[in-house]
Amino acid sequence: MLTFQKYFPLEDTPENASIMQSAMAVVKDEMQSNQIGYYKLPSNSLSLLERLKEIDSGVFTQIIIIGIGGSSLGIKAIDSILRPYTPNAKEVLYFENSDPITISETLTKIKKDKAAFFIISKSGSTIETTSILKTVIATCKLDLDGVDRKRVFAITDKDSALSKFAQHHNLKEFNIPDNVGGRFSVLSAVGVVPLQMAGYDVQNILKGAQEFITSFFEGGENHLLEKACYMYINSKNHGINVLFSYADHLEGLTKWYVQLWGESLGKIDFNGNRVGLTPIGLIGSVDQHSFLELIIEGPHDKSVTFISIKDAGNNLKIPDISLYGIEKTDFINNQSFNTLINAQCDATMQSVIQSDIAVDAISFDKVTPGNIGAIIIYYELLTSLMGAMLMINTYNQPGVELGKEILYKNLEKN
Repeated sequence: MLTFQKYFPLEDTPENASIMQSAMAVVKDEMQSNQIGYYKLPSNSLSLLERLKEIDSGVFTQIIIIGIGGSSLGIKAIDSILRPYTPNAKEVLYFENSDPITISETLTKIKKDKAAFFIISKSGSTIETTSILKTVIATCKLDLDGVDRKRVFAITDKDSALSKFAQHHNLKEFNIPDNVGGRFSVLSAVGVVPLQMAGYDVQNILKGAQEFITSFFEGGENHLLEKACYMYINSKNHGINVLFSYADHLEGLTKWYVQLWGESLGKIDFNGNRVGLTPIGLIGSVDQHSFLELIIEGPHDKSVTFISIKDAGNNLKIPDISLYGIEKTDFINNQSFNTLINAQCDATMQSVIQSDIAVDAISFDKVTPGNIGAIIIYYELLTSLMGAMLMINTYNQPGVELGKEILYKNLEKN
């Protein structure tokens, strides 16, 4: 179960009610018209689990992800959160950046005869992905027309360049729905197929997402609308949202959120104005000792969201030892680290609230596949609501495409 709390004032005015009603109408239309497809992924992606029964995934002990951005961040988020609670999960290696050092190091970890290779690209021609794919094929000596054909999988748009490549070599192919953008695609084949083959409980991830989205459209998640409205009406003066996650294995989620928020909401609106909300991802308690000073004592141009886990499922305790000179910390002896990190989260949150900064909190009772599905859909819905209020196209990325065009031109000159 997820618990949501807000510590910011939202006036009950006709203007605010109108903003929320209009945004709700937009997202309802997006879903009902099938214009935007991520709303229906929790139910539609169940068919992928049936298709996967045709594949003997037991022969693979290693999952290789070749993709970048929306083709890897969501997978990595779910993998990193659930891995401590899934002891039989298979090793997952990521090729998601052009850094030659990281690529070289990761290549040495591949166990070709036990590996399933996933090439993931919505467009099918992402230069980082295709460049790494060539490197993996050459280094691992993959015989795509022979013995290795059954270990290589393509996840892409129908009829994309990658799709044509897969068909040419008769590789198993899974398609991303046309109406689902890359950063909203983790509950499509992009995440469902490799995560299921890695040994995760994808069915319950989808179930948790479906339960949350059903509740939202039935009016059961009003806190989402209220949060979006508050952030919208304060976006000019408080245009930065800090996600403060209190668990190391939530770092992947924070990075996924940063892409989702930044790429979706930084736009030119329908009136020609530049708008957007800047996302910052932090990990507690580490970043308490670096960024908290700026939040409290610096410009009050931020809102802060705290995410914590009540029961981390690990009862590691602080030993009952007294150390000379630092006896003043002995009060924490025999307490669990779970207690300590949650106390740090609460204290940090209280300090931010007392500094008159807008705060909201999300708490996991514990980490489960269902809760992970819910938090994924929570942030996707919040993004859509914000986009509707900002009057932008939430789902395109002209700034990213411009960068790609310049990169291609520059490389072609060399």
